[in-house]
Amino acid sequence: MASPAFEEIAETFDFLDDWEDRYRHVIEMGKALPPLDEALKVPATKVEGCASQVWLMPRIEGTGPQAVFDFEGASDAMIVQGLIALLHTLYSGLTVTEVGAVDAKAEMGRLGLDAHLSAQRSNGLAAMVERIRKLAAEAAAA
Repeated sequence: MASPAFEEIAETFDFLDDWEDRYRHVIEMGKALPPLDEALKVPATKVEGCASQVWLMPRIEGTGPQAVFDFEGASDAMIVQGLIALLHTLYSGLTVTEVGAVDAKAEMGRLGLDAHLSAQRSNGLAAMVERIRKLAAEAAAA
């Protein structure tokens, strides 16, 4: 249930032969994200469970189950900033209901990242996914 943009990323990763190329691509994606306003880097937007600093700010258009999900995010670690970019591509533009139906672990696994992320990074990625799902669920119930 990945977005067309995420499908393009998966296709790109199929062409990248080794982990170092994929790693560089993830970092470049993170560098391409617009910066998060410093005023939004507050405890309420901080994601707990990440080894590095991570902030996610939801941007939801509409109300109820058909509201459209989007978010901004930032991290102080380049690879995590890239993971935020991947999650942004995976989830942005879906309805808040669709966000809950995405199997993020499987989708990210298609990129081959699961085998190369440290346990701390994997836990941080899971924490970011959990936060996104929680934000979407709260918006769906509103």
